[in-house]
Amino acid sequence: MTPPSSATRSARGREVVAAGRLLLEQEGPEALTMRRLAERVGIRAPSLYKHLPDKAALEAAIIATGLEEAAATFEQAVDGASDGNGSGRALAALAAAYRRFALEHPHLYRLMNTGPLPREQLPPGLEDRAAAPLLRAAGSRARARAVWAFAHGMVMLELDHRFPADADLDDAWRAGIAAFQPA
Repeated sequence: MTPPSSATRSARGREVVAAGRLLLEQEGPEALTMRRLAERVGIRAPSLYKHLPDKAALEAAIIATGLEEAAATFEQAVDGASDGNGSGRALAALAAAYRRFALEHPHLYRLMNTGPLPREQLPPGLEDRAAAPLLRAAGSRARARAVWAFAHGMVMLELDHRFPADADLDDAWRAGIAAFQPA
């Protein structure tokens, strides 16, 4: 098992992870192979193993970059709404930021949210940091999990083009988030 952040301790390791994320985002998960990544960074595939022991470690490192970016985005959304104690504006701002992040990074979003999270390979505290804005905006852990389930379901349906072409998804998001507002 790779210790948390071991791939990002060196400049070359950070370069490899950044190139892997770019490859994922540009071409999708099928393109994210060690061979393609090695070509992208201009080294032989076996040399990648000096930085990452395997593809799972690469994916965990990419997930960590996504969680760091998502955390900053979500913090800014909740802080910008200036009512991050379970009230409506913070939750609506967070939902909009969540949706935007997922739609702007669909392959990264899927990697981050499909299958078990490699918690033991993430930097300590990163998962909590990414979840903190939602906990603040939702006001309780149970409500935060329910909001996340709603947002994740909506995003996945949108990414998979499961809604009818004439569906007003902005309205559906507003209605969904309104259902979580305090009475």
